[in-house]
Amino acid sequence: MGLLRSENPGETAAINQARLTVSDLMVYLEKNHEQLSRDESVRESLSDLSTQRGVSLLFAGLDGSVIFNSSQSGSPTRINPKTSVHFDLSAARSGQGTYKIAFPVVDPDRQTQVGNAIFELQAHEALLTKKVSHAILPGVIMLLAFIVLSGLLFVLHRQINRGMISPVTRLKDYSEAILTGDYGQKVEYDQADEVGEMYAVFDQMRLEIMDLHRRRDEGEQSRKELISNISHDLKTPLATVKAYIEAIRDGVSPDMETVREYADVMHTQSDKMAKLIDDLLLHALRELGQISIQLTEQYSGQMFEEILQPARHLVETRGITYVGPATIPDVLISADARRMEQVISNLIVNALKATPAGGQISISIELEPGQLRVSVADTGDGIRPQDMPFIFERYYQGKSGQEGGHYSRTEGAGLGLSICKTIVEAHGGMLSFRSNKGQGTEFHFTLPVD
Repeated sequence: MGLLRSENPGETAAINQARLTVSDLMVYLEKNHEQLSRDESVRESLSDLSTQRGVSLLFAGLDGSVIFNSSQSGSPTRINPKTSVHFDLSAARSGQGTYKIAFPVVDPDRQTQVGNAIFELQAHEALLTKKVSHAILPGVIMLLAFIVLSGLLFVLHRQINRGMISPVTRLKDYSEAILTGDYGQKVEYDQADEVGEMYAVFDQMRLEIMDLHRRRDEGEQSRKELISNISHDLKTPLATVKAYIEAIRDGVSPDMETVREYADVMHTQSDKMAKLIDDLLLHALRELGQISIQLTEQYSGQMFEEILQPARHLVETRGITYVGPATIPDVLISADARRMEQVISNLIVNALKATPAGGQISISIELEPGQLRVSVADTGDGIRPQDMPFIFERYYQGKSGQEGGHYSRTEGAGLGLSICKTIVEAHGGMLSFRSNKGQGTEFHFTLPVD
């Protein structure tokens, strides 16, 4: 039995830093994406911004056509969104010391996704510490000069006091406000100099802290709701079992056949309680940072047939069309069947939440070179572009056009997409997704073939 660590703080810090590094590029791209294909000055400005930030930018439409590429050598005219666009760092690491990360480009007026921006950054260029040190280095030099020459140069003292001391003092006040939990005070400085750059970095830090605080509160609320939901769901089967036990004890059952029927009902309700308790335990292990995975060699055909057998009934009872795999490749894999069932069940329940009556949920299992590819697709409204980079984060709850949308946890049980990703990666595979507005969502994961 192996123990799996559930989070990588270094990757989370890297993708958050990457988002800060390219924030001005994203703003410019979203405002000028319509002029990009026909206005050479817009392309030159975007290329200059990419050079200044030390990043390589490729902007592609939703159909994969390349609209802009700051790298002129070997520029492709089209990419495959299915394989080239990744919103999670583990799927997008392009090499040692280099990161390739995608962000959706959203039209600010229509609030719709118009394409994907793929950035390639050098790790040392993305480090905030370097930028901050470059920003404050002239201030440190000036402050040292002020201390040495303050007694001799009164005029220089006044200039430094006006240009450095006062802004730093205001920055101290902003810092104290953040320490007390007040994140609403915007840091403002009207001069485009080194201090202005330091103020801009500080305000970005404030926004990041405010966002992390908000998401922490949402996660705490989701955790409380999870416990409340499971506790509530346990009451019904527990009350049923208790009622049947009392009926048997009081002699209500007239014969042994009735007792057997009561026992069958109690057995079913006990299985339901066991599953709820197991889901709760899974979340507790997730909180502790580890989930137990028991890998055993087995053939994929029988394992997936047993997992998918109840799926058709679950889907069709909701008034939704179920399309199962035409064939299931029967190859030898190392897998934990129980954990695989939890992953697929969670993906199906998420698809049910996003798919209205009359829609369709399709499941396919295909054999690719060296791996199995399992897909769960729906015809719902899709995931909002602004939710895509965070869909695998713990307790994150996104929204779609349909009520409920794609959530990070299932009904009652709360098995999150974050845990699904953890389980799949423990098997040596990868969990990813693709989604388009009004065209549904497809989650897919891979499993290595022995």
